[in-house]
Amino acid sequence: MRVRFWGTRGSIPVSLTWRDLRDRVAQALVAANGRSLDTLERAYAFVEGHLPFSIAGTYGGHSPCVELDTGGASYFVCDMGSGARPFGAHVMARQAGAPARINVFMSHLHWDHMMGFPFFVPAWTPGTTLRIHGCHANLEAAFVRQQEPPGFPVGFSRLGAEFEFVQLEPGRPIEVDGVRVTAKHQLHGGDSFGYRFETGGRSIIYSTDSEHKLEDATETHDFVAFFRDADLVVFDSMYSLAEAVSVKEDWGHSSNMVGVELCQMAGVKHLVLFHHEPAYDDAAIDRVLAETRRFEELTREGSPLRVSSAFDGLEIAL
Repeated sequence: MRVRFWGTRGSIPVSLTWRDLRDRVAQALVAANGRSLDTLERAYAFVEGHLPFSIAGTYGGHSPCVELDTGGASYFVCDMGSGARPFGAHVMARQAGAPARINVFMSHLHWDHMMGFPFFVPAWTPGTTLRIHGCHANLEAAFVRQQEPPGFPVGFSRLGAEFEFVQLEPGRPIEVDGVRVTAKHQLHGGDSFGYRFETGGRSIIYSTDSEHKLEDATETHDFVAFFRDADLVVFDSMYSLAEAVSVKEDWGHSSNMVGVELCQMAGVKHLVLFHHEPAYDDAAIDRVLAETRRFEELTREGSPLRVSSAFDGLEIAL
């Protein structure tokens, strides 16, 4: 099993500015002072071995799209944010003209989680089979409406793929191409749903756009049970804990610290921070990751919880 992140930002896509790039180049030049970097090989080795990720790389700017590669013939993907465009290019290159079968699981129908769909090339390609799963009653209507005038110039009916919209019931597991999938209701405006995927003895949780109120013992117990012993949890950590319990309370998102607490209680092996605040630059996300890892160390009682921060292009093998 392999998890690929094609889009990791929340609310709206973002990109590096020319000032961001200029500052990174300047910082890299200062760090390289006195070194002999007269070949690309030496330069790459310096970048990879001596520069922090916030200078040498980027967390990226696409909105949510996460692929679960089960090793089977069909594709699994969570959400169709702007990251769906590069994911679609990946599918087309991998298929090399052969028809694709793609299972989409929608957390909810807010624009940042489906805005990439009109630019998802497999949807325009005859021979593609697209099964779009979700718990919202208006699932199909939302996809059709997104491509109606004046919002988009080409209607949904012009798409070339074969479509099936699958209504899921939270808490009721289903089998999809050899994968056991269970949806769970989450606290978010207009409702959202997390997913637990189980196959080959591995379990992955995709839980974004969910606000957790740990003082609610029943809700906490339910999520701990949902996360129980998962190999990987992709978790909405958009806000700091201070924001989540004050000025942004009831905005429908969670924090990095709450993610650690829930995962520790559930015996999760690996927590991946996700749905990054679009106002945060790479250095800010680096700081969040460092703070989260330190918090995990201070609160650890059992086995260590691995903590990572998702970025566009990250791959995690399980």
